[in-house]
Amino acid sequence: MKMLINVAETVVADALRGMAAAHPELTVDVENRVIVRRDAPVDDKVGLVSGGGSGHEPLHGGFVGRGMLSAACPGEVFTSPVPDQMVRAAAAVDSGKGVLFIVKNYTGDVMNFDMAAELAEDEGIQVAKVLVDDDVAVTDSLYTAGRRGTGATLFVEKIAGAAAEEGMPLERVEALARQVNENSRSFGVALSACSTPAKGSPTFDLPAGQLELGIGIHGEPGRERRPMMTAGEIAEFAVDAILDDMRPRNPVLLLVNGMGATPLLELYGFHAEVTRVLAARDVAVARVLVGNYVTSLDMAGASLTLCQIDEELLRLWDAPVRTPALRWGM
Repeated sequence: MKMLINVAETVVADALRGMAAAHPELTVDVENRVIVRRDAPVDDKVGLVSGGGSGHEPLHGGFVGRGMLSAACPGEVFTSPVPDQMVRAAAAVDSGKGVLFIVKNYTGDVMNFDMAAELAEDEGIQVAKVLVDDDVAVTDSLYTAGRRGTGATLFVEKIAGAAAEEGMPLERVEALARQVNENSRSFGVALSACSTPAKGSPTFDLPAGQLELGIGIHGEPGRERRPMMTAGEIAEFAVDAILDDMRPRNPVLLLVNGMGATPLLELYGFHAEVTRVLAARDVAVARVLVGNYVTSLDMAGASLTLCQIDEELLRLWDAPVRTPALRWGM
């Protein structure tokens, strides 16, 4: 495999140095692996901290900024960050109104964020935690007890971030984050495996002419493997998998997310098919994002996330945001 890197051992540090140079509005601590809003802590504002293994960019560091995350903790590729990173991040963003940890449901992330919350509270920082577990593909996986946390993480971080920016108290920001997660469902499809820098070759075997339905963002197995399908057939399978688990009564936010190696030409065509299927299933779409937001290195494929919304959630979604990867209204 060819990769645009120096050596596998420094790939995360090199990326963080590049991020620091590209985004002076962020404070990037390369040695301690913490990315923080340069204006943190913001007076009278709840801090939002998230993080996870690198390789899913722009999640999470690309979502640090006004209207979204206060800080992010990148781990090694596909490896949870450590509690020390999370405690440093919490201390850097705490204004006295508390800090919300947003945690994807992977065993290492959950364990380390739980430990970090205890350590932060020992230092006098009030911490609340919200677990994201939106993936309907499987109940348990190689890395989780329960459902995996995937595309809904973006919705949680954006809407909770807007609530925090408005000065809402920690309890309200936490409640809104939980509401978003509970109203979100995702399903992913892989057309090819990803390759980690350390391994330098595909992380799993996906024969030519086949695809994996219900894949995880680390290449975890999905529901089943099938011969290649058309974009329309994949859209019907993915939408129905979500609607079998959640039947929205209200309009939804829709994320059509690329896994890293799928060009926008294909993603927009896939979105057209998803829109067709949702209309046929009488699901109204209020807002749409199409692009690479929660990726898996160089995996080809896509995931869908639906989030049922009400007027308040839609208002918070539309609120201004300015981060490296998501920005509107300012």
